[in-house]
Amino acid sequence: MTAVADEVLREGRAAVRREAGGVLGVADQLDETFVEAARWLYECRGKVFVTGAGTSGAIARRMAHLLAVCGTPAVFIQAADALHGTMGAVTEGDILIAISRGGGSGEINDLTTRVRERGAMVIALTADAGSELGRRADLVVELDSPPEVDPGEVIAMGSTLAVAVWGDALAYVLMRLRGYGWDRVLHSHPSGAVGRIEHVPDPLPALTFDATEKT
Repeated sequence: MTAVADEVLREGRAAVRREAGGVLGVADQLDETFVEAARWLYECRGKVFVTGAGTSGAIARRMAHLLAVCGTPAVFIQAADALHGTMGAVTEGDILIAISRGGGSGEINDLTTRVRERGAMVIALTADAGSELGRRADLVVELDSPPEVDPGEVIAMGSTLAVAVWGDALAYVLMRLRGYGWDRVLHSHPSGAVGRIEHVPDPLPALTFDATEKT
């Protein structure tokens, strides 16, 4: 192996370790806002939407998909399209999860304000609770990442993985709260390798919210 190849491997491995550290750090940031977000989605009788722009948009689409897979019906809503009329799908009793690391994306903030005016609740996922998005939301989840996880603190890499794993944890917890079984997961996922699974995994342990407990 050449010296250049060795250097490429070192840098690649270092990048993976930096991002992995940022993802692991999310575990210590889960707090009462995570519990409240889980309760809101668990108790929601309306629709759940997830939005974001750029890389956050890709994470939002993934989060909506995994929420739906795990038994919490959710769809991705593209903010720019929503401002051209798609937000008509958002009505009273719905929840919008809005993702923006800096909290200053104009289309996200405009959408947030307007869906609240339509009677929906907004959960903001941002690195700055005091940002414009944070101020416009009903519930703010602040997720911070070490600066080194994003190259130059410009390209959203590790920080978006942190948001993604927060969403994964939320989807998993909601699956257990709902008692959403593997039979239902497999029924909604008949294609691909998952659709060919013959051995159903053991049931997940149940979680239950105390009806009198509020965070």
